[in-house]
Amino acid sequence: MNIEPLKNNNMPATLAIWCITPKGKALGLKLKETMPESVLFIANGAGDGVDYGKTVSGINNLGLEIKNRFNQYSGHVFIFSVGIAVRLIAPVLKSKMTDPAVVVVDDTGNHAVSLISGHIGGANALTKKIAAILHAHPVITTATDANGLPAIDLIAQQKGLYIETPENIKRINMAFLMGKSIYVHDPFGLIETELQGISLSGKPSEGKGLEKIFCSHEIKPVSRETMVLRPPVLSVGIGCNRGTRAEEIYDFLTHVFYDGYLSMYSIDRLSSIDLKKNEKGLLILAEKLNLPLEFYSREKLNSVESIQ
Repeated sequence: MNIEPLKNNNMPATLAIWCITPKGKALGLKLKETMPESVLFIANGAGDGVDYGKTVSGINNLGLEIKNRFNQYSGHVFIFSVGIAVRLIAPVLKSKMTDPAVVVVDDTGNHAVSLISGHIGGANALTKKIAAILHAHPVITTATDANGLPAIDLIAQQKGLYIETPENIKRINMAFLMGKSIYVHDPFGLIETELQGISLSGKPSEGKGLEKIFCSHEIKPVSRETMVLRPPVLSVGIGCNRGTRAEEIYDFLTHVFYDGYLSMYSIDRLSSIDLKKNEKGLLILAEKLNLPLEFYSREKLNSVESIQ
């Protein structure tokens, strides 16, 4: 069985800054100085006096460079007009779940506009950060933010919850905006405290058309309209014979979770005894699943009380 990597809602914090005018270049250099994780791309003709290097590059074809590099970064800052930005990124946009954040800044630094992936991609938060650096006005147009309400996709992103039903994001956020009552199944108390100003129902059967949010590691039958979130609350202890292949361990793991009605997306980490710290099967499995792997001594494991 092939090992399927566990998807998540977060991407590495890498940022590309793009500018095409001398004024834009000055703003780009200021942003780069404040955000060392960023790289700066300057259109040829606007880069006079700049020391090019590993994180500062000159570009000849703006459209081609953005097309080729769009998904290499978790965020982009375009220091030119919104119109140019829209035309350049339109062909490479795929999904609000995977597209990087895009923020547009005019080349006088007056406005910073959150354009794409405001919540999950982090464009709204990036916009506020950039606006603070440049003393610009942040322009954020997502309806929940404009109305001072929470957004379910932003809550999930901030809490590290896997969004299993992204098709229902719009439905739940619209319910927030319309003041509808929401039933929340949240045994770990991860999201209810974030729903300030939202009417919550105590019973899932109250009211026709009641919207529902299910935040749990357990797989239970829910309606197609239910917002399903998976919290990272499971630590999986694994033991194996020497030389066991990663595929074999993965196959066993998926069967255990299937039989126990548990979601693989709720796995927070893998663990084993320290005698297995060089076991290739475990190391490969953790890498493929993009999960941390922790090892414990025999004494530490023996000190843990049994769970009844």
